[in-house]
Amino acid sequence: MGNDAQPEAAAGGETDRSAKPVAVIDVGTSSIRMAIAEIDPSGGIRKLETLSQAVSLGRDTFTLGYIDKTTVEDCVRVLRSYRRKLREYQINDPAQIRVVATSAVREARNRLAFMDRIYIATGLEVEAIDEAEVNRVTYLSVQPQLRAEDTVASAATLVIEVGGGSTELLLIREGDVLYAHTFRLGSLRLRKTLETYRAPTVKLREIMEKHVARTIEEIRQHVPKQDQVEMVAMGGDVRFAASQLLKDWQPDGLARIPLDDLAKFTERVLRQSEDELVQKYHLNFPDAETIGPALLTYVQLAKAFGLEHVRVTNANLRDGLLEEIATKHAWTNEFSQQIIRSAVALGRKFEFDEPHAMQVAELSRKLFHALADEHQLRGRYEIVLYVAALLHEIGLFVSNRSYHKHSMYLIRNSELFGLSKTDLLLVSLVARYHRRASPLPNHEGYATLERDERVAVAKLAALLRVAVALDESRSQRIGELRCTVDEDRIVIQAPGVEDLSLEQLALNQNASLFEEIFGLPVLLRRGRR
Repeated sequence: MGNDAQPEAAAGGETDRSAKPVAVIDVGTSSIRMAIAEIDPSGGIRKLETLSQAVSLGRDTFTLGYIDKTTVEDCVRVLRSYRRKLREYQINDPAQIRVVATSAVREARNRLAFMDRIYIATGLEVEAIDEAEVNRVTYLSVQPQLRAEDTVASAATLVIEVGGGSTELLLIREGDVLYAHTFRLGSLRLRKTLETYRAPTVKLREIMEKHVARTIEEIRQHVPKQDQVEMVAMGGDVRFAASQLLKDWQPDGLARIPLDDLAKFTERVLRQSEDELVQKYHLNFPDAETIGPALLTYVQLAKAFGLEHVRVTNANLRDGLLEEIATKHAWTNEFSQQIIRSAVALGRKFEFDEPHAMQVAELSRKLFHALADEHQLRGRYEIVLYVAALLHEIGLFVSNRSYHKHSMYLIRNSELFGLSKTDLLLVSLVARYHRRASPLPNHEGYATLERDERVAVAKLAALLRVAVALDESRSQRIGELRCTVDEDRIVIQAPGVEDLSLEQLALNQNASLFEEIFGLPVLLRRGRR
């Protein structure tokens, strides 16, 4: 909001010489924001400075469908100024900087030309992140505050951010993400939609409420009626409201605003024009455009769930991006478990054989670790393999014939919390190649991957085929595995299993891809405990 527009220095204290300075930039619908921080060797984050400047990206995209040349150059001007600031902090290495863009850039017809212009003018690479990535980063940013509040931690908590182009929603209970979705309801998008009606001012409020009500009804369907519900609101609009209503708010914690107070403030805002809001509250014009529709959405949602208070967090997208840099973009065990829970829920939706799927997934994980020297893949690929193993048979819900292709289609067109569209494509391809043909250059999806990703899919699919063969009996009788690598073969021992003839036959039939990729045949033997 407008009060973010000036630079803010971080808390005092000497700079840690061992800490690494980094910066994250969020190219949003109505502003470009930057956070500069330093990360110590243990992963601790200390913010040094934040900056925000207004732009009109959303106004262009949601009205014209593309970003106007004037707006592009405005963004270039802002990012050049940020570049100068980064040089003051000696942040020059691209590995120390991450620049992301959300719906206003992602949906623009000329997004590639926009990102190329930014790169040519500033050297900054803009990454247009998708909805799943926004949900993931949102979770990382807000989770510490949710844990710290006992009431919120034990309830079904709606974490919601009404942005300019879309509304991000997470439903979290006791740390588990039960539902994550992005709705095409944003404050600026809604404002532009209303302008197309050319209705009298008195009618605009009614039209706005109907648009919001449709989205709220969809949200209600995903929240169990018996659950105690808490609501945590994110975003500059609601933070601005909190700053006006709560004079003693400490941004490190969750603010607690009585709904009646928020509703009255929203009414006052909606009765004022953009010019009046700019003059009274010193907002910039893009923020003045969006604050009314955004606050109305928060109020209507809170009323729909019968809440008396709305909690407000100061956490934002940049906090989550800094958290990712601090963890070196690795998925923590907690976050990986969230992805797996989401995959299991999807499997149940398509009536998968859960015991077999879980067994194959666990065997895949053990093979991934045991053969790490052979595949040499980064740790994130372990989750790609695990999720593909969980879901490799969901295509049976559609048909027994070519079900591996149906599995690919269902995975690729589903939502799994924490996985981007690229991640989903990798998972879907690994599941698709668990049987039948090996990957070929003309296969759908596979041909669009970079070489490193194609190689990773082939390696993971080869491991998955071995894991599937090891539970050919569907009895889950193979628990422990021991792998030894000789010069001319890989030997897998299964201690405590007397008769492995069924698994050995399946392995002989399905291990050709493994030998093709790794250059070694696989032999299954009994082993002693």
